[in-house]
Amino acid sequence: MSLPLARLKRSKMMHKNWWKILGSILILYTVIGGLLIPVPKLPILHESIRNLYFHVPMWFSMIVIYTVSVIYSIKYLNSNNENHDLIAVECVNTGIVCSFVGLATGMIWANFTWGDFWPNDPKLNSAAIATLMYLAYIVLRGSIDEEQKRAKISAIYNIFAYPVMVVLIFVLPRLTDSLHPGNGGNPGFGSYDLDSNMRLVFYPAVIGWILISVWIMTIRYRIRLIENKQNQII
Repeated sequence: MSLPLARLKRSKMMHKNWWKILGSILILYTVIGGLLIPVPKLPILHESIRNLYFHVPMWFSMIVIYTVSVIYSIKYLNSNNENHDLIAVECVNTGIVCSFVGLATGMIWANFTWGDFWPNDPKLNSAAIATLMYLAYIVLRGSIDEEQKRAKISAIYNIFAYPVMVVLIFVLPRLTDSLHPGNGGNPGFGSYDLDSNMRLVFYPAVIGWILISVWIMTIRYRIRLIENKQNQII
């Protein structure tokens, strides 16, 4: 009797956590495939093009996480549900991690391709400003003691910060000259650069990093719930 029950529990757990397993498998595939699968022999980029599997997915993950965050900020203002506020703030915390990793991998790549860790480029500067803007969100929350007031003000800030972030990262760099691919008349990775071999790794990498980022966010959210319950007991 206990054996079928145990199998049922494992089956339910697998059904519930399938996306976590998928994300882990995709990241493992990305790391192995990203290092071993042949890449185009392009001037300047050479083997550094493999950084595409890690650098670009970080920004995709950041956008997805920030989008979830602003959705839950709106939901909080409509419901005053504390859990919605907690999800929003942990999404921002996770998104900031993604942006820092994106900036770090971008700096390394820039040093190899442009000879400078931080050239005065609109795309890089805009990404840094967007990151600072979300760091200001965390500082704002820390400066307000009253819980409901903190949640409401930070939710409003988050709602306004999101479109500004989109403009900074996706709009402004396209309006001026930029070294960064896909901006200011500089073409992004196309069929010549991103060949069929790279696509086999790149697209799974994007999905994998997004799933892992969401997983990290859920872990942080659960930790925050436990901390809140402990504080209520005390």
